[in-house]
Amino acid sequence: MTPRRLLFWIHLVAGSVAGLVILLMSVTGVLLAYERQINNWSIRDYHSTPAAPGQARLPMDSLLATVQTGQPTAITVRSDPSAPVQFSYGRDRVLLINAYSGAVLGEASPRLHAFFGKVEDLHRFLGTSAEKRPVGRAITGACNLMFLLLVCSGPIIWWPKAWTWTNLSKIVAFRSGLSRRARDWNWHNVIGIWCFTPLLLVVLTGVVMSYPWANNLLYRMTGNEPPPPQNQHAGPRPGGEGNRHKHDDNDSVVKASLESAFARAEQQVPGWQSVSLRLPATPLVFSIDSGNGGRPDKRAQLTLDPRTGAVVKWEPFSSYNLGRRLRTWGRFTHTGEAGGIFGQTIAATASAGAAVLVWTGLALALRRLNAWRKRLRPQVLERV
Repeated sequence: MTPRRLLFWIHLVAGSVAGLVILLMSVTGVLLAYERQINNWSIRDYHSTPAAPGQARLPMDSLLATVQTGQPTAITVRSDPSAPVQFSYGRDRVLLINAYSGAVLGEASPRLHAFFGKVEDLHRFLGTSAEKRPVGRAITGACNLMFLLLVCSGPIIWWPKAWTWTNLSKIVAFRSGLSRRARDWNWHNVIGIWCFTPLLLVVLTGVVMSYPWANNLLYRMTGNEPPPPQNQHAGPRPGGEGNRHKHDDNDSVVKASLESAFARAEQQVPGWQSVSLRLPATPLVFSIDSGNGGRPDKRAQLTLDPRTGAVVKWEPFSSYNLGRRLRTWGRFTHTGEAGGIFGQTIAATASAGAAVLVWTGLALALRRLNAWRKRLRPQVLERV
């Protein structure tokens, strides 16, 4: 048992154990690749137009008062004067409001939002219910860690012993006229090699997002102290019934300063493209984006005192330490958004390649198992 052969068996066992979960995460990753663009495309026909030229936008407090469907979880304003104000209610519902009249223009494709929500739940939690999400998250995290092992061990296993074009062509170029087993072996190698770099980035960032120890290691490697842990299951999501009662005493304070707070946030960054506020919130924490939504270096956070409107904290990307910068880039590298539409396409292609890797890998493993059983059967019969 040479070290290379031992690594092969580790690769084979890890792929067989985690293969189906990796396949699910790969397929859902492809489906989620262009979520932001698709959602923006779905509301392209909704426009917020003034009744008269030069009409100013209604105060945010007035817009909030016109919506009779309860407390939104987030409000988003865009710099485009014709863009409607978006009132979000959780992940699956977004109302589009005319900024000049307060009229509800419509709802951003509820089926589309529900679809992406279910796909993301499958990707992150295997579609488990809320109370079983920690289990689903633990399974996807462990399988993603095994996927990292597979990605790193693959090139070592199939590294040619002699660097000749004959040997190299077998693992870097698709070949025709092969048997099923040889075809699967060829595809597994070729796709694995060409997708190695993007898959390594996608899987490595996934590990950092899945495990606190990996996240903390990233900070410590850059010489920074890891952030304090967050209790992800402490209570209901913002905007839920539990939080609504908890923040009733502060709602009047938030609403009284909402318009001036948005105006202050818009003044903070010249050239801003969108300003978002999550509700209920005390203090008021605004997310200001001067890009297209996929670049962390174009994002900043502004925290305001809800009573006075004074700046409590201003956090542009440049103020982050190196650990936090890399962690923030990692989230957008995982989806490919850090590289724009080109990066998203690479990430989607790599995810599709990962699905083929699982399929060909499992096919090769099943053939190996079947061949082993055939060899074992005569030996058993002889003993009988």
